Amino acid sequence: MTARKKTLFTDIILVLAFCAVFAVSFFPQSSVPIYGGKTVGAIYNGNREKNCVSLMFNVYENTETVNAIIDLLNERGVKATFFVGGCWADDNAETLIKIAENGHETGNHGYFHKDHAALDYDKNREEILLTGKITQALSGVTPVLFAPPSGSFSDDTLEAAFDLGYKVIMWSKDTIDWRDKDVKKVFDRATNGVTNGDLILMHPKEHTLAALPDILDYYEKAGLKAVTVSENIA
Repeated sequence: MTARKKTLFTDIILVLAFCAVFAVSFFPQSSVPIYGGKTVGAIYNGNREKNCVSLMFNVYENTETVNAIIDLLNERGVKATFFVGGCWADDNAETLIKIAENGHETGNHGYFHKDHAALDYDKNREEILLTGKITQALSGVTPVLFAPPSGSFSDDTLEAAFDLGYKVIMWSKDTIDWRDKDVKKVFDRATNGVTNGDLILMHPKEHTLAALPDILDYYEKAGLKAVTVSENIA
């Protein structure tokens, strides 16, 4: 190698090293902090190699609709994940048990639907831990997945969840059914461009329940199986 080529090669190495240092120092690391020697981050989708999707219901209200959704899912032979709020679970043990007994997954959605990005480590831990204890006491199920309310989280959230044995779950498709009370919009947002491993965020709303049969029909025709989040991300 000539001296000129050696100089050029050295210059390239220095530029690449600078870029790596710049990226680590400049870009926020909230999605990939390291705790206990492991890289930990929120999960936004499941296994892209498997023909599976997951319906995720964040539950703080509308128990009657939750029960109707469970019944419909059972009729269709599919499974879903219900991320329950602790204050809801505390008052709805029967439905909490129904979720578990019918083979659906119970996830943790915090106790009071707080903004977890604004909470310190201890408060994050408290919200997650209390909800987990309630679901375990009332249904015998210990959740292993945590969905931050409104998708808001920080490094403290990730660390607290990790220390409690949870994976933090986000989504790849949002139906925004809490805002738009429109069956067609819910259907479109749950199906447009849907692909392997998608995590579809929903809530127990009447218009969401009304859209579910057509959504499940669409998935079936597309060769996609609706499974729990834990199965999807495995």
